[in-house]
Amino acid sequence: MQKIAVCVSGGGTNLQAIIDAVSAGTIRDTEIALVISNKENAYALERATNAGIPAKCICPGSYENKEAFADAMLESLDEYKIDLVVLAGYLVIVPARMIEKYHNRIINIHPSLIPAHCGMGYYGLKVHESVLSTGNKVTGATVHFVDEKADHGPILLQKAVEVKEGDTPEILQRRVMEEAEWKILPKAIDLIGAGKVTVKDGITHISE
Repeated sequence: MQKIAVCVSGGGTNLQAIIDAVSAGTIRDTEIALVISNKENAYALERATNAGIPAKCICPGSYENKEAFADAMLESLDEYKIDLVVLAGYLVIVPARMIEKYHNRIINIHPSLIPAHCGMGYYGLKVHESVLSTGNKVTGATVHFVDEKADHGPILLQKAVEVKEGDTPEILQRRVMEEAEWKILPKAIDLIGAGKVTVKDGITHISE
């Protein structure tokens, strides 16, 4: 049984997609063992509690330095014996020690086709504003393994989404979530849990 921790900063729509997929059996042999948010009032924590999932707030600002924050994160992951960390709208730089300990065991969902519209400062509606301002006709979402750089690391899954005439950032954001994010993030978790994902020389390979 794969035990995952989901880290979220906001409402937790991707968390809900994961909860639903586990319940439906489309994510197999996986338990959401812990939900972590950096914000006390994040609705994601309420979603977790409603689903009977342990939830806690670990806010970087509550600790005297980055090392103390890293200690708190690692202690919680150890406590719940986490196999895979899922960043689902988590707007915090992951501590280097955590990335090192969970090498190729932390994944992130980003609402564009990396390497376009990503990196520091590209989050939430800012991503979709960038897509529209450059006139892209196609956007999408990417699940990738996390390394020391923002929105970087081996790409695991991508799904394209059409940009339509008259789209606003809000409309496009919703379409990307519904058509891409909520589909490929659960699929990525299932593939990893099934042992079908390997990373070699910075490239992700998925076996049948």
